[in-house]
Parts: sequence; C-alpha cells; structure tokens
Amino acid sequence: MSRYTEAKCIYEKLGVSTEDALSALKDITVSVHCWQGDDVCGFDSGEALSGGIQATGNYIGKARTPEELMMDIEKAFSLIPGKKKLNLHACYAITDGTVGRDQLNPEHFEKWVELAKKHGVGIDFNPTFFSHPMVKDGLTLSSPDEQVRRYWVNHGIACLKISQYFAEKTGFPCVMNIWIPDGYKDIPADRFGPRARFKASLDEILATEYDKEKVYITLESKVFGIGVESYTVGSAEFCLSYADYKGITPLMDNGHYHPTESVADKISSLLLFNDKIALHVTRAVRWDSDHVVLFDDETRAIAAEIVRCNAIDRVFLATDYFDASINRISAWVTGVRNLQKALLFALLTPYERLKELQDNNNMTELMFVSEELKTAPFGDVWQEFLDRAEVEADYLSPINKYEKEVLVNRK
Repeated sequence: MSRYTEAKCIYEKLGVSTEDALSALKDITVSVHCWQGDDVCGFDSGEALSGGIQATGNYIGKARTPEELMMDIEKAFSLIPGKKKLNLHACYAITDGTVGRDQLNPEHFEKWVELAKKHGVGIDFNPTFFSHPMVKDGLTLSSPDEQVRRYWVNHGIACLKISQYFAEKTGFPCVMNIWIPDGYKDIPADRFGPRARFKASLDEILATEYDKEKVYITLESKVFGIGVESYTVGSAEFCLSYADYKGITPLMDNGHYHPTESVADKISSLLLFNDKIALHVTRAVRWDSDHVVLFDDETRAIAAEIVRCNAIDRVFLATDYFDASINRISAWVTGVRNLQKALLFALLTPYERLKELQDNNNMTELMFVSEELKTAPFGDVWQEFLDRAEVEADYLSPINKYEKEVLVNRK
C-alpha cells in the first residue's frame, strides 16, 4: 500500500475525501506577485522605494531588466504546482523611459501579455502610487495640489483601461487593486479633507467605462506605514465603506491591520455582504513587513475560513511579500506553496461534520476529531498533489543550480 493510499484511508475514517480535496485544490488560482523578483523596484522611474515600503537585504541575483524578471518568474512558475496568475504593478511597464504613469497604455505591457499567454495564465494589475517624483509630500490621490491629484487620477484611469486589455487578451478576468500610501507622520489638523479628496479621485477613476465581468476593481486599506505613522488616508473604515458605496470588491492584506486583529475572523463578515472579496496573503512579523508566507497558524486560519465558508470561488487570492535577504525565486516558491498547503490542510477538514457536532453541542466528539486531524498524514496528500502536478518536492536543488548558472552572473 502506498503512503497516499494509506493516508486516504485514514482521512476517510475522519470523514474526509482526499480525492475531493485534491480536485478542489487543483482548481484554486493563486495570483503570484511579480515584485518579489526585483525588490519592488520596477522599470519606469528610477526612484528609490517609497510609500512606507521597504525591502531589506542584498542577496545576489536581483532582476534588473524585464527580460531577467520574466526569466525568474518562469523559473518560479515551473516549481509551483496548481493554477496561477501573474500579478503586475504598473511600474513594470516596458517603456523607453519617457512615458509618464499618467500616459501608460496597453502597448507598454505587450511583452507581459505574451508571457502570460505562453503559460496560459491571466494577469492581475495594480496602479503604482509610490516611488515616483509626482508623489508630493507623501500624497497622491488625496493631495491638495490639484496638479498632483490630477496626475494620479489619470494614472488610475490608464490602469483601468490596461486591466481590461489584460482580461481581453488573456481570456481571464483581471483584478485591479488600488492602494495608496497617503498619510501623515504626525497628527494631522484635518482628517476629513484628505479622505474627501481621495473619495473624489476614486469617483473619477471609476467613472471610466469598463466591463465588470472582465475587470474586478478592489480597494486595499492599511493601518500605517513608515513615514505615515499617525494617519492613513485609506483606512479600513474608509475602504470598506467606499467598496460598499461603489459596489466594488474589498481587499484585505493581512499585514495591514493592528497586530491583534485577525483577517481570518473578518472573512465571514465580508462574505455576508459581498459577492466576492480579495486577499493579499503575507506575513507580518512586527508590522506590514512582507515576510515570505509560511505554513503557519495565520495562513492556515485564513485558508480554513475560506473553505469552511464554502467560498473558494468567491475569494481572489494573491501573495504579496518581498524578501531581499534570501534567494528571491525560493521566496516565491516557498510562499505560494505554503498558501497552497494551507488550502489543502483546510480542504482535508470535515467542516460539515464539525459544524453539525457544534450545533448539536457534541463538544466531546468535536474536540476528538479536531485533535485527530492534527496528526493525520497531511504530508502524504500534499506529496500526491505535487506528483500529479509533475512538480518535485525538492525545489531547492533546481533553484541552487539556477543561482549558480544565472543569478551569480548579475553583477
């Protein structure tokens, strides 16, 4: 008897079909962020990373050109099982260096579409409201300077049109996520004004016609960042209220809340009032530090809530982190695989049985089953998923080989 067959029998006794779990996981798409490969530098402005964002480390082999980044993404994709999408920021436009972000158009992303079509994946998109000379005094869409605000409104409109282009060219819906770094380091005299300007800017961007079956606009909040410790314009309350007001999709990044808040706990509430929600999965060690996602309690809790709410087809899943202190391709593969592991762990849990036990106040059996699941042979089912995807469990060896043959030559 193979290890998987034995694991299958053990899970059956607990009321779980491993085949159903593997089938479900195979169809879950994870949107993989491009910015792990070059420490969120992009190719368009040459500005230092800003907006409360910081990538630390100087590990060898950072992608310096679109070609290098695409090569690294392809390597990571080859080591990640399951369905994937490519998640791009607007700063990864391929231009001659003279095109402003307010003037971007589809032709500046043609090579990214070629890459996506080569691998049969869709593209998600993010306007880039940071690391640019037109970010004045840390403000973009909420700026009191009308020239600055207008620049970034035009950028948002351009990105919306590019998002529709991605959807039409790849055949997959595009999730366009709006996040701004706007805020103040110290206590502001006016909290209302910046948010009123932000709302007005969003209203102008969303007045652009687009196909709502092809493009899903999401709005992402943040609690604070470096340089904006006292006040963030796009707070959770603002972003949730605006998403409801406009009927767009709320997005939660689990690094963008207070340390005692649980994004997993918020998922059920949002699903009750939204057809779809979106998540950026990261690992916040001390703040929104964007560490590589691990197979840890928080990631498992997020995955468990998605599965137990029967919401796999209602949640847009994406990764978001950037660690420059380790091999960047390994960071990609580790993080995405861990999110997939968390989803599989959740899918191997008999939630309907557990719910029934809870409703019948049979807490004794509920505790028994829950504890037995903790030592069930999850790893053997994960290995079966890798085998069926024809992906090796050992991804470090090919990554080390790639590092010696490719990355060390990037001086």
